[in-house]
Amino acid sequence: MAQRADNTTELSSHTGEEIDPKVIQKILEGHADGRAGLIAVLESIQAEVGCLPESTLRAVAEQTGRSLVDVYGIATFYRAFSLQPRGKHLVTVCLGTACHVRGAPMVVEEFERQLGIRAGETTGDQEFTLETVNCLGACALGPVAVIDGRYFSKMKKAKVSHLLEEALADFKKTDADQEKRVFPLAVSCPRCNHSLMDNSFVLEGYPSVRITMSFGSTHGWLRLCSLYGCHTIAAEYDIPPGTVTDFFCPHCHEQMTDSGECLSCAAPMVPMMVRGGGVVQICSRRGCRAQMLHLV
Repeated sequence: MAQRADNTTELSSHTGEEIDPKVIQKILEGHADGRAGLIAVLESIQAEVGCLPESTLRAVAEQTGRSLVDVYGIATFYRAFSLQPRGKHLVTVCLGTACHVRGAPMVVEEFERQLGIRAGETTGDQEFTLETVNCLGACALGPVAVIDGRYFSKMKKAKVSHLLEEALADFKKTDADQEKRVFPLAVSCPRCNHSLMDNSFVLEGYPSVRITMSFGSTHGWLRLCSLYGCHTIAAEYDIPPGTVTDFFCPHCHEQMTDSGECLSCAAPMVPMMVRGGGVVQICSRRGCRAQMLHLV
């Protein structure tokens, strides 16, 4: 965002498909007001056109009565949003301290060489966008890369070419046991240490994590996928996108929300103890995919 001589705000020029204002209005009608509601609105719009071009941000500001600076600030604060069109496949490489010392910069350089672009750019055929982040929340598994939502741990330069080919083939379905990007976690309540695993309710082929959830006046059960990097859930009631949900242990009934904030959306994180040592944290906002894993 640039500042003009007349002290008014000017958005940088962005390309991207414009969205019909009527579509924006329809999306707005389906979401609650407030900051969380605005985040959900932008998520829905980006899902519709793939990015958040300038004209769209101006339309959202006008129809919500929010300032353009406020809307633009949210759109640029959260990494999930993009002002420019992204490629069909999104490649993200962690450059946090733990990943950096284990060779992440060389992994990034290899992705750049193979794709012919620099980090932050999109290939000319719109197939790949390459990004770097400061933390993906899985420091014990670094270097870590995420391609189209799939986590790949202990990345090496030699893996890059194969993973790009797999991405172009849309990662043909493989059994979870054979796919190294996912791994199951058995977790327990951080308050009473009672296991949260539910063998009778399976998600993605593995026992689910049983939680009690609450938002507004709604209270019911929630099942989470136990595979790290998987975001499949099942719930007694639909949770609107952008909703911050309270999590409770189904055994001791204590609230599980931690004091820590999500690095992506600032919502409270929910910690669970990992069997064998460690803690996994997930974001409590519906639609945010932030996770953090610390193994000991």
